[in-house]
Amino acid sequence: MRYHDIFIDFDDTLYDTYGNAVIALRELFALMELDRYFPEPDVFYDAYWRANIDLWKLYARGEITRDYLIIERFRRPLSLGRGVEPTAEYCMRVSDLFLDLCADKPGLVVGARELVDYLRARGYRLHLCSNGFHEVQYRKLHACGLEGCFDNVVLSEDAGYNKPDPRFFDYAISLAGATRDATLMIGDNLDTDILGAQRAGIDAAYYNRFPGTPVPDGVTCVVESLLELKDIL
Repeated sequence: MRYHDIFIDFDDTLYDTYGNAVIALRELFALMELDRYFPEPDVFYDAYWRANIDLWKLYARGEITRDYLIIERFRRPLSLGRGVEPTAEYCMRVSDLFLDLCADKPGLVVGARELVDYLRARGYRLHLCSNGFHEVQYRKLHACGLEGCFDNVVLSEDAGYNKPDPRFFDYAISLAGATRDATLMIGDNLDTDILGAQRAGIDAAYYNRFPGTPVPDGVTCVVESLLELKDIL
């Protein structure tokens, strides 16, 4: 085998973060009685997703803190409601409930479990690599049934750096006892997972969840289904 160690992103590569969060947002809207402030739930949902995408990009680049992300991604949509005051304390309450709801959702990306089982049976060492929050990721791993499937769980909070910072990958290589030329990174984010790994001297397989997305030259391989990876590993 050319590769011995496989680094795998978690959110939206293996774990259906978006699908699970859609369900959690609906539950959150009902439990927090946000219909008092939003006659149309989609106003809140759409604003949340815009804020979440923007803030995670900033967080990955190290431009904002974890706490700022947690509060701001709810402050922005809540500020569109009528009669609600999105204080930091209130936003934190909303966030805590949302993270609790998310962490217990079991949904996986199609083919994720089969791919993990296949790679383990083939003798690869598997290492989960994520920018997600420590207190949430382990709960999600348990909820989706992937707990115990990885040799290491590498989180940015432990590494001290977020993907795509090369120092995240340096930390992951050291923790795994891996070598760069025998390691492959699998992920769904071109910047944080793929280009980040390649800048750190690690081959990368891009899981292109949205066919037609332009892919820069030099990416080791591109798949549109996780199970396509069985053809190369």
